[in-house]
Parts: sequence; C-alpha cells; structure tokens
Amino acid sequence: MSRPREYRGKIRLVLFDVDGVLTDGSLHFNGDGEYLKSFSVRDGVAIGLLREYGIASGVLSGRSSAPLIRRAEELGFDVVVTGSRDKLSAYEAIKLERGLQDEQIVYVGDDVIDLPVMLRAGRAFAPGDAHVLVLRHADHVTRARGGHGVAREVAENVLLADGMTLDEMYQSFLTGEVRSAIVQ
Repeated sequence: MSRPREYRGKIRLVLFDVDGVLTDGSLHFNGDGEYLKSFSVRDGVAIGLLREYGIASGVLSGRSSAPLIRRAEELGFDVVVTGSRDKLSAYEAIKLERGLQDEQIVYVGDDVIDLPVMLRAGRAFAPGDAHVLVLRHADHVTRARGGHGVAREVAENVLLADGMTLDEMYQSFLTGEVRSAIVQ
C-alpha cells in the first residue's frame, strides 16, 4: 500500500467562525436559560483531515459558550479564541503567535463582523447562506449552508487546490492507516 500523498500547499491554518459556519446560527435556550448549539459530524472529520496533512485548525468566535468549548476540545482544534468582539485584532495575535503570514491562512466567515478578517486572510470562504456582502468578498462560496458540512467542504477544497484527488486525500481513511485521531 502506498503512503498518503504529502500536502505541498502554502495553507498552514484554517480558522472558522462558529455561529453560522460550524452551526446553522440558531441558538436554542433550555429552561435554565443556557443555550444549545448543533454541530455537524461531517465537520469533525474535516478537522481530522486537515490534521492528517499537517494543517492546523481553529475557531475565532465572537461568542463564548460551554457547547462551543466542549466541541472545540473534542475536535482538538489547535487555536480556540472565543468571546472576541474584535476579530481582526484576535486574528493578528494568532498570526503573530503562530509565526504565519496572511497567505498561509484560510478564514471562513458568514456575517459582516467577519469581513475584516476575510479581507486580510490569504483565502476567504463563506457558507452558501452567508450575508450577501460576505458572499461578494469570499474567494469561494460553499454549496453547504452553515452548520451543514461547511468545514468538510473547505478542508477538501484546500487539499484539492494542492492537486489532490478525493481518493488521495482519503487514502489513509480508506486503508485504516489514519495518523491522527478523528472525532465525528
């Protein structure tokens, strides 16, 4: 069995907004006033896929919540920034801390608060149901709507842009030789 193809692209970090990207943007409140979020299991595989090829992942969210922290821990995101009202400053801090340049970072956002980071990052993605201004400024718009596999589509797109085929990128999954932990 041949080894999985190495990733040769320039992307080193994929950052995701959460509400409207990894979730559908809905907030469901229980009787105690705590809110709940729904995440797609497909996106869990996406984070593992990125990790498999040495690409870090993270969340940059304006909101902080227990469900988000728990999901971020489950998936093993490399960067977790929550409760950030000034996303551009947080982005710059992440970039500096990780020693990256803009062209090495993908940012995925869905609303106007994400535009400053989208305009700075090397590549900007938006879910298909993002705000019209975000759609206009995105380098790529996913077919998936927020909370319905956006991260999976972004991860595959990053690897496809490196010239990989779907069969190549999932080879280690198909053979059971995945090098990193995958959580759905």
